[in-house]
Amino acid sequence: SSHEHKLNFKKSKEVCLSYIQDAMLQKQWKRAAEFLTFYIESLEKDFSTEYMGPSEMIWRIGTEILCHHSHSSMKEFNSFIEQMKTLGVKRYLKVCLEHAFHLLCNGLIDEAYQNLSLAESWRFGEQTAIQDKEMKLIQAYRGLLDYYSWSKQKTILLEHGQDGFEDLSVEQEMHSCFRKAAVNLREIIKIPGVWDLFVKCYVDLLEFYGDHNEARQVLNEYAYNSKFPANPNAHVYLYQFLKRHGESKKSLISALKILHDIVPSHELMIDFNTMLQKSKKRKKRRLGLEVIFAALDYAGWKENVKAWGCLARQVKQIVISEKHLDWIKQEWNSRKDWWPAFHFSRYLAKRNWQENESLSYEKALVAGILLGKDCKYFKYVSHQGCKAQVKRFRILKKFVNKHNPAYLRISG
Repeated sequence: SSHEHKLNFKKSKEVCLSYIQDAMLQKQWKRAAEFLTFYIESLEKDFSTEYMGPSEMIWRIGTEILCHHSHSSMKEFNSFIEQMKTLGVKRYLKVCLEHAFHLLCNGLIDEAYQNLSLAESWRFGEQTAIQDKEMKLIQAYRGLLDYYSWSKQKTILLEHGQDGFEDLSVEQEMHSCFRKAAVNLREIIKIPGVWDLFVKCYVDLLEFYGDHNEARQVLNEYAYNSKFPANPNAHVYLYQFLKRHGESKKSLISALKILHDIVPSHELMIDFNTMLQKSKKRKKRRLGLEVIFAALDYAGWKENVKAWGCLARQVKQIVISEKHLDWIKQEWNSRKDWWPAFHFSRYLAKRNWQENESLSYEKALVAGILLGKDCKYFKYVSHQGCKAQVKRFRILKKFVNKHNPAYLRISG
């Protein structure tokens, strides 16, 4: 019957798709291409299939196969993509954007720029308004390529200087690229979203031409506008800009405080801790201790000599002054059940001593204060240091033994 035929046809298509998926997962691109050919042929015979669904699938699967197939060429890829552009008006701009990405990945920058320019001039009735966001992306990436051209022209000018040219063609070309890039980059970063690369390029343009106020405004908007998603990089870019232009420590600390709240393990936490430790305000020094303890909670920081040096220095200062031992105690209370195994085992002591003497010294100082003179890590490292007749390890051992009462107070 006709109904039975349709059911069998549907089932065979689903099986074919599962074969394609299996082949792609196993990176059997030739096999996947063969099954995709069968799938396309079957669709041509299936008059019940809705037009929009399969074309999306063929575009996605076909692109992936052509990107990885050993016998695929750029000519074949371009031909396939051009066919995909005509299959669905609703996806025209997305396909154009993906085409541009593929061209860029293969170093064909001029071709990618031309592709984006053609896409930007595309119009199709009401679809033009519906795909407004995609159009803005097309324009933004074209702006990014204009920035790339501007950057190349800038490098030529800086290397050779204007004296090396009989005319101002390079400088004029550079300013032309600047204007085109600035217009498109400015538009995309107004839309709430994550636009890291676009923001960095736009700020670079503004800074080069001395428009620091506009650059600051852009970065502040990107970092603090509540309509934008929380983005650590936004605060990193703002901090780096403020630092480049010699802004006050108060401004720098403010930028890094929010970054700490979002990503306590960020590499800039060492800079943050250093600034806080130099502050005369007790509240900021207390925050500095919290910041460095929080950073060392993460495995990526376990062997960071600078981080352990920061913690060792501050802990040592507190122990010598005998003030604010409660700060250390508060931080240690939530960590004393897992830090000993995480940071201060005998195995780590042995490995750290063999690989990095400076790291083992800083960690041994912290371990001795937090866990006392009988701590496995401290005992092993101080013994090895004294055995090797390294003076600072003898001083370390004396310091921890002398201030063992501080450990008793910290441990409660």
